Amino acid sequence: MKKFAVVFTAAVLAVSVVAAFAATDALVGACIYKFDDTFMTGVRNAMRAEMDKQGGELEIVDSQNRQPMQNDQVDAYISKGANALIVNPVDRTAAEPLMNKAKVEGLPIVFVNREPYAEVMNAYDKIWYVGAKAEESGTQSGQIIADYFKANPKADRNGDGKIQYIMIRGEQGHQDATLRTEFSTKAMKDAGFEIVELGNDTANWDKVQATDKMKGFISAVGIDAIEAVLANNDDMALGAIEALKAEGYNMGDPAKYIPVVGVDATAPALEAMKDGSMLGTVLNDADNQGYAAVRVAVLAADGKPVTEESIGYKITDGKYIWIPYRPVTVDNYQELMK
Repeated sequence: MKKFAVVFTAAVLAVSVVAAFAATDALVGACIYKFDDTFMTGVRNAMRAEMDKQGGELEIVDSQNRQPMQNDQVDAYISKGANALIVNPVDRTAAEPLMNKAKVEGLPIVFVNREPYAEVMNAYDKIWYVGAKAEESGTQSGQIIADYFKANPKADRNGDGKIQYIMIRGEQGHQDATLRTEFSTKAMKDAGFEIVELGNDTANWDKVQATDKMKGFISAVGIDAIEAVLANNDDMALGAIEALKAEGYNMGDPAKYIPVVGVDATAPALEAMKDGSMLGTVLNDADNQGYAAVRVAVLAADGKPVTEESIGYKITDGKYIWIPYRPVTVDNYQELMK
């Protein structure tokens, strides 16, 4: 585990991160909404690493961003005799049918990263959720922008005392996209800034789409009018940076720099921070989300109690394992780099 993750985990968890597991022969079937999502790739890698420690079998399939395909994949795991399920749903509103499939079979099911509605979580006694509170990431990304403007008065390029910004959102209706957008703007206001939104659109967590959307914003309002860019994840932040670079910005000239902030602290984002093209991000701890999901699934599959002591993570309301976010800036990004 990376140094930053070790320090971070020790600070936020009330119990040991290293849980004592006996070897298991459990088969855990996992569905990931799509494999080419950079953050979920990190979660997948962590899941595999944790299962290697547990000694069980983990199968992971790509749902290719198609909910019907994921439904069929869950059916296939059940037919195959999986002892537990881990699901990163394509559509959080479709979690109930997946829960019902598990409930009929008495199978433990762990949802990851996309939180089912409370009524779904309350309808079954072998269901858990591992993820992070999206409002935290929104608040922290907005604070990074606010802190930058406080430390760099010239960032207010037109001198009007306001932050003129672009917002690039994730998937329409996605809980994380909604909360990250809401709380990032709230954080800038709470820091004492008036804000002016110059553009706001979805890019579905995708770098290429974000590049296209950012090019459209630049054409619509002019590069000189934009003072900041907030994106709901790092891939979209990096896409926005590509569009800025096409205009000669964020390539090392301090006079041609627009601060861009994302969420996830992916490896490509950290590299962009290293080269100075990206201002900051927020750690969405893929490692600990993956570790926790597998620990819960293995214990539940083996019929053992899922407790804070047994998994090494805090549990809220008996079902929720929240992995906190942390802001990543020029002061600490190097601690996350491998």
